[in-house]
Amino acid sequence: MTLSLASMTDMMFDLAGDSLPADYHVALWHELVRIEPALAHDGRIGLLPLRTAETGELHLLPKRAKLTLRVPHEQAQATLALVGARLNVSGHPITLGAGKSRPLQSYPTLHAHLVAGDTDEVVFMQQVVAELAELGVQAQSICGRPGRLCDGGRTIAGFSLVLHDLKPEASLRLQCAGMGKARHYGCGVFVPYKAISSLE
Repeated sequence: MTLSLASMTDMMFDLAGDSLPADYHVALWHELVRIEPALAHDGRIGLLPLRTAETGELHLLPKRAKLTLRVPHEQAQATLALVGARLNVSGHPITLGAGKSRPLQSYPTLHAHLVAGDTDEVVFMQQVVAELAELGVQAQSICGRPGRLCDGGRTIAGFSLVLHDLKPEASLRLQCAGMGKARHYGCGVFVPYKAISSLE
């Protein structure tokens, strides 16, 4: 697969609010699309997992919380239309503040909290191997816990995944391409992961 290593960038927005529901991903994406409908037309756009403190059914937002979207480089400026947006995520109000771009950097170990795929772990890992081969990426893999998201009547299932021993170019290629479907809900979006032993 031919893929420019400069094809994607992360757009980071200040995030003000108290909390979000545990299954915030789908509702948050739909609120973003309500503010900026053009986001829905590009399946490459991904929602990075928020850094929160989980307590029961809630994700508590820290004071310096950031919302990050991984977008094609040519669409980075357009996402700034989200600055100042007020969102209602399943009854939880949040506001987006200043936005800025952050170029992707290579890391030898990457993690995706959920990669959409088969619910059978053996079949899922076969899918992972096939996608890595298509991307021309060599890596060691660790399959994590199963997970699922519900979008109306549709269920998106899969597993968390750690890929390690990545060379710099392969790391960037994987971050740009992602893996599986439902990138806009955060599925298949890879971020740095430092401690393999703490994989959930």
